[in-house]
Amino acid sequence: MFTVKQSKPTFKCYLPPLQTDVKKNIQPPIKKLEAILLPGEIVVNEVNFVRKCIAAEKSHDDLWGKLICTNFKVSFVTHDILAKPRFQVANRLLGEHDIPLTCLDQVVTVNDAKGKKKVLGSNQKLKFNPSELILYCKDFRIVRFSFDEAGPEGAKKVCLAIAHYSCPADPQLLFGFEYIGTRYHGSPEERVNGACPKGGSQTPLFDCSSDWDREIKRTNAEEWRVCSINQGYAISPSLPEFVVVPASLADQDLKQYAGFFTDKRIPVWCWNHPNGSALIRMANITDPVQQKRLDQRICNAIIKSHPQRGEVHKSDLDKSLPSIQDIQNSLVKIRQICVIDPFEETEEKWLSSVENSQWSDYVRTFLKHSCEMVYILEGLNASVILQEEEDRDLNCVLSSLVQIMMDPHFRTLSGFQSLVQKEWVMAGHRFLDRCNHLKKNDKEESPLFLLFLDCVWQLMNQYPSAFEFTETYLAVLSDSMWIPVFSTFLFNGPKHHADTMTDFLEDKKITLGEGEALCFPPVWEWSQQLFIRDQALFNNPIYVGKGAPYVHNGTVKSFRRTKVSHKTYSSTLRGMPPALTRNGLQGTHGTLPRRNSLAAQLKSDLFQLRDVVESPSERFFRDWFSGPADPQGLLLPQLLPSHLPLWRLYFLRWVPETCIPRGGPITAYHKFSQLADEIEMLQNQLRHYKGPTPAHTPLASPTGPPSEPSRMYFKASSLYEPSSTPEFLSSSFPFTPVGNLCRPNLHGTPISKFLNGAKIWLSTETLANETI
Repeated sequence: MFTVKQSKPTFKCYLPPLQTDVKKNIQPPIKKLEAILLPGEIVVNEVNFVRKCIAAEKSHDDLWGKLICTNFKVSFVTHDILAKPRFQVANRLLGEHDIPLTCLDQVVTVNDAKGKKKVLGSNQKLKFNPSELILYCKDFRIVRFSFDEAGPEGAKKVCLAIAHYSCPADPQLLFGFEYIGTRYHGSPEERVNGACPKGGSQTPLFDCSSDWDREIKRTNAEEWRVCSINQGYAISPSLPEFVVVPASLADQDLKQYAGFFTDKRIPVWCWNHPNGSALIRMANITDPVQQKRLDQRICNAIIKSHPQRGEVHKSDLDKSLPSIQDIQNSLVKIRQICVIDPFEETEEKWLSSVENSQWSDYVRTFLKHSCEMVYILEGLNASVILQEEEDRDLNCVLSSLVQIMMDPHFRTLSGFQSLVQKEWVMAGHRFLDRCNHLKKNDKEESPLFLLFLDCVWQLMNQYPSAFEFTETYLAVLSDSMWIPVFSTFLFNGPKHHADTMTDFLEDKKITLGEGEALCFPPVWEWSQQLFIRDQALFNNPIYVGKGAPYVHNGTVKSFRRTKVSHKTYSSTLRGMPPALTRNGLQGTHGTLPRRNSLAAQLKSDLFQLRDVVESPSERFFRDWFSGPADPQGLLLPQLLPSHLPLWRLYFLRWVPETCIPRGGPITAYHKFSQLADEIEMLQNQLRHYKGPTPAHTPLASPTGPPSEPSRMYFKASSLYEPSSTPEFLSSSFPFTPVGNLCRPNLHGTPISKFLNGAKIWLSTETLANETI
């Protein structure tokens, strides 16, 4: 048999093989949503299909993702990208949608169907399935999540986990202890903040006698000495181990006196004026019988430490300043006004509501009292004792403000950090209680450090070239209070820090080598949070350093303040009557003038101009304001209400409606930074220039030494690239209001109606019923 030979197929297919087409259409697998965890951080609970609410009325801009609770933070992970430009600065410890648990003020669950709302605390039960979670944060953020598509049980568990882990029962349950403990047990490369030699920080921590010695020499306080009687906290549990006292007081006398002061806090030195007068702080004397004798001995010792034997003035801050509870109540009110109350209802009375919160009053009161202490130290050449019951709260604010006004060293970045370390951390300010990290006692909570930063910002706002750092630095420093990995804000004093660390080492059975200490990083190690480029946002481009020249009437001069004689002073200077040049310092117990009383006061002052008799303190302030302010000399704030605005970047940065795209102070900062960077570039090129003759001056040698790195965040623009404000800049930069709970839109408010043609004298009720 034979087989028939099969013919070859003649059909030719011009289509690509099906197999090849399938491969091209295969989509890459979607990456699983996972939180980025730090060493020692673990996931406690999580739930998928959660919606983060971006807008209040429309949901198409909302983000979908996973809500995760860890032992450190509330994290929202998403693949979605925000439609609006995001900010460019990133925190190395926190993601864009992360909130530290210690930053949470209230955890509120909502069930829309049943109309129920519940504020959750630790170990509480939730009887309904939440449809929404609202997080009220201590940094004024409000963040809302919706559980429309999430499983009800998963949503309930993650809400309860967030509430529970945000209320730790013990300081060792704060995440920082897990963070440093894990790093100690980790590899040597990870051991950044684990076991390390003491004294590694560039900012002096004032935990050793040498730091105090250097400060004594810097201020030329020759009649003061470092005292070590509290070493091992043998005398006072809240003072540092090393303090500075008058040289004439023996250790034995100090030990004897200590028992008569609250918490055995003996009087300690803060700072010395070049004229010899000193700033001292102390607690109250508890024994009335010993009051006069002790006062006399302490004052005599301080007088002996003064080269001219100047007098001593004592200021009782408990009687002259608001209480810590008053300050806390004021912050609650201003938070309600700035971020909670809808603008629609408060727009017409918003400014008066801010005024009624008394926050601005308290800022002015602390600045005013600081000015009075400045007058005593410089004008009267006398020493000042700041006295407070425990010497751990109001004294911290006052002593710091006085030193910032009088000493330009503390207006530099390193100087300011050393000031906070000296007058707050080592002086025993109870950051753990005042920040309420454990949420145990709301009565102990008080924003004293925020009030201090606001006062510093007011000075910075009035004298922008006198400070080396920026308002961004102050805001980031304030936010760092809520990141529980820094020793600066976690403890109630140096002894509490030492005792807690000892207990932690024993509980974890960690053995350290000789010369090593398991320590938290101080907040001053900014590389823990920010990349080098982002740290450049702290640098003030218009800062005038020591010895810098300035131009006055076309003449280049150096900053040298000379005292102005009252006899030669012209009353027409600045066109202001004497009562106005008093700058709100009419009397020791003066109050902030209200709008309705200011006009009457001005009228009265104008008619009584010739009858005004100035006190020595009024003459001192009048003389100071008669000349140009020296950025490297004494600074005094102007204290009229118009001079003390609300610190917008801090209080309103998370409110989308107040955000000005490509506007606000950041635009000026952007231009100044570019100009400063260009000047630095030209100076570097001049230094590196090696040309033979001045006739041929190249801009830079291509083979010459590399130029120095810029200190500015914004670099000089190229000649071919016109300098324009970047899209991501806004009045909230480097923060973003996107992702916070938005209020209803502003259509229909009095201002919007006026812009659309309504009459401004119509009442709110009339406008509400008017159709546009």
